[in-house]
Amino acid sequence: MREILPALGRWYAEGAPFGLATVVAVSRSAPRDPGAAMAVGPGGEVVGSVSGGCVEAAVYELAREVVATGEARLETFGYGDEDAFAAGLTCGGEITVLVRPVTAALDPSFGAVAGSVAAGCPVTVATVTDGPAPRGATLAVRADEVSGTLGTSGLDVAVTADARGEPAPGATGLRRYGPRGERCEDAVTVFLHSFAPPPRMLVFGAIDHAAAVARIGAFLGYRVTVCDARPVFATPERFPADAEVVVEWPHRFLERTDTDDRTVVCVLTHDPKFDVPLLVEALRRPAAYIGAMGSRRTHDERMERLREGGLDEAVLARLRSPVGLDLGARTPEEVAVSVAAEIVALRRGGSGVPLTATAGEIHPRR
Repeated sequence: MREILPALGRWYAEGAPFGLATVVAVSRSAPRDPGAAMAVGPGGEVVGSVSGGCVEAAVYELAREVVATGEARLETFGYGDEDAFAAGLTCGGEITVLVRPVTAALDPSFGAVAGSVAAGCPVTVATVTDGPAPRGATLAVRADEVSGTLGTSGLDVAVTADARGEPAPGATGLRRYGPRGERCEDAVTVFLHSFAPPPRMLVFGAIDHAAAVARIGAFLGYRVTVCDARPVFATPERFPADAEVVVEWPHRFLERTDTDDRTVVCVLTHDPKFDVPLLVEALRRPAAYIGAMGSRRTHDERMERLREGGLDEAVLARLRSPVGLDLGARTPEEVAVSVAAEIVALRRGGSGVPLTATAGEIHPRR
């Protein structure tokens, strides 16, 4: 959803109705997660995707239909051998898609929500998908404000409490409630879509490889910061326009920087006076991925210095070094692909081996 918001915000500001399709549930080998979205604009233009191409044509027609009727639709798409050429998921999975019209009258808080997401402020959007409540009704829950309604005050209160109590950033999924907000399996079904601030990628060492890693990190949706103590290398002109560039000793910068279990740390300097104090700090704090560039000899020497710095084997096991997957990469851009592949594999639980050497579902639910 985040990547298509600029177009949606523009249509909304112009007062142009559009159809918004959101994946609200998946099963088996589905190509996209809940929250994936596609929209059809006032001129028939399409942004986003709900299945990677399998059912987009059918969803396109649904989006045009809901804009014309003003009524939301809930549709499930799957794959059946007897109808293999109809709209379906050739990967063998199943997705359920909510398609709803969006206008200022139907969703008066949409513009504010889009602004919050663009600004990196946490917000959860709850949408009725099924049951005795208006399908497509929305409730937006931000830190200090709630807007919209799902139909009853009791339901609004219960959903607001759940939205503010989500344990993980970006938590997304279906919930079921009774008419007064009580938990109930056979009543109103609500899709909670939580937008957390983008995860951070911290790149240390302002070399050519860092510029390539910064570019691919931004492409993957990370908020990228590049840090180096050497001002001659750490210049904004050498890096993507949306990357923050900081001139500071890496470990000192990290000491005053918040990280969480989505943060990615890439250490590319391969200079012990920078690497060792930085990695000692990084390995003692939360992070999804900590990788360090260097030869195997550099890695062995670095590990000895880290042990001398007081890190035990359990902590050192978090370090991905030498960084990246074995792709035979040589150029900075190829190395960046190798690093990004390892990050994605670790985040999604992939094996990193060629799909031709694996069996079973390509998109398993984890």
